[in-house]
Amino acid sequence: MIGLIGRSGAGKSVLLHMLRGSIDYKPDSGKIIYHLNRCTKCGNLDLPFEGKPCTKCGSDSQRIDVDFWALKEHDDLREDVFGRIAIMLQRTFALFGDKTVIENVLEAIPEGTPKRVERAIQLLEFVNMSHRTMHIARDLSGGEKQRIVLARQIAKNPLFFVADEPTGTLDPYTADIIHNKLVTYVRDHSIAMVFASHWPEAIDKMADRAYWLDNGKVKMEGKPSDVTSKFMEGYHFDKVEHVDDGQPIVRLVDAEKHFFSVDRGVVKAVDGISFEIEEREIFGIIGYSGAGKTTTSRLICGQSNATKGKVEVRIGDDWIDMSKDGYENKGRATPYIGVLHQEYTLYPFDTVLQNLTTSIGIKMPAELARMKAIQVLVSVGFDKKNVSRILEALPDTLSVGECQRIAFAQVLIKEPRIIVLDEPTGTMDPITKVIVAKSVIRARDTLGETFIVVSHDMDFVRNCCDRAAFMEKGKVVEIGDPATLIEKFDLRGSDDEDIRNEEEPQQE
Repeated sequence: MIGLIGRSGAGKSVLLHMLRGSIDYKPDSGKIIYHLNRCTKCGNLDLPFEGKPCTKCGSDSQRIDVDFWALKEHDDLREDVFGRIAIMLQRTFALFGDKTVIENVLEAIPEGTPKRVERAIQLLEFVNMSHRTMHIARDLSGGEKQRIVLARQIAKNPLFFVADEPTGTLDPYTADIIHNKLVTYVRDHSIAMVFASHWPEAIDKMADRAYWLDNGKVKMEGKPSDVTSKFMEGYHFDKVEHVDDGQPIVRLVDAEKHFFSVDRGVVKAVDGISFEIEEREIFGIIGYSGAGKTTTSRLICGQSNATKGKVEVRIGDDWIDMSKDGYENKGRATPYIGVLHQEYTLYPFDTVLQNLTTSIGIKMPAELARMKAIQVLVSVGFDKKNVSRILEALPDTLSVGECQRIAFAQVLIKEPRIIVLDEPTGTMDPITKVIVAKSVIRARDTLGETFIVVSHDMDFVRNCCDRAAFMEKGKVVEIGDPATLIEKFDLRGSDDEDIRNEEEPQQE
């Protein structure tokens, strides 16, 4: 298991796409070679064990070395290799939204596969999602969707696994479970895996060898703990305590959000919660995947109406009911609320400058628009030296982490009074997280903005938020100091130093 670490834009995702064989990422030079066994009778591909028969038909297999990018685009061998490489992408939840969880997994298992349904159930158990078997995919949290994507990729029976931030949007507890499961799967099946992560803990726990990438080059390679320790040098954040007691600007009173389906009956996503958020406060909402955090944030910003109870936002001296549609009701509040979605999107054919201004309807003189765009890009961590290049770039030419910061800048440039951030740091490296945390605090202190942060990133919550609410099964269990809640509810993740098997796998 090879771990890749580095700042956003270092080249990790590009390298993974090259390994995957994505046509848009063909190397300009060099080779990517796969060592495999190929059945002389049926053509099935297997791991390169000498003298082992085909796992599909039992016939003899022949060792082959495949120079992947030297093959023509529609070559049968290229297609066969491509089909045995699984990939998990950052923040990409490519699921059939209207189908159930188990139907999504079954879609990845070919018709006619023996014990197909049993296989699907086993995969759901593997990713700890059997309790959501009959849930509709679109109703899942981001972390739950990510686990279903993982199950679908494993269903392909891969020979090689590529993962880009496989647990970036999971809470630490669930992330530890998935880390253990991935290591177990790779070891038990003797396959290889290359994964990228911004979490040094994930690299330390999972990788046999680590590479630190910087500006497209390998800056350091070696023992995971040595590489991550060097990478983390200079990562430091001193939290400034917020002492200003503002007036309440958001309040929920016995708020509920229930969904009904024929298959599952009533699903209580949010089940009677009450709390207030003060003006100029940075308020965190934390908990395990599927606890109801994102649904709560959607109630606050008016994207979903409460089934029961009250969800109100103060605009001036008036309290606006966010469950009542229309311009005279929540329509008065929504222009003052900015949202960074977990599944954000940018306009792919517009430059970053256009994405920050004209694409979102901001009208101002061109020179002022450019100055404002530069200001917000620097505030979310872009280097002043490179910001002119970033402004003229198209989103597809940037890394996922860079695009995420641009989406955050889209929210900040409109200067809303209330900002909801749903997993704002899921694909950011630790140094960039510090910059973003400081930009959030600076926006609160200088512009008087109120932030609601939904996150599994406990470092970010601890260093950035004034208070936090811990949610579980749709309820708010406790509200208080973030560090205290993280310790009390054990949201730090596992303290195990190493979850890798001690024995070396017998593979080439």
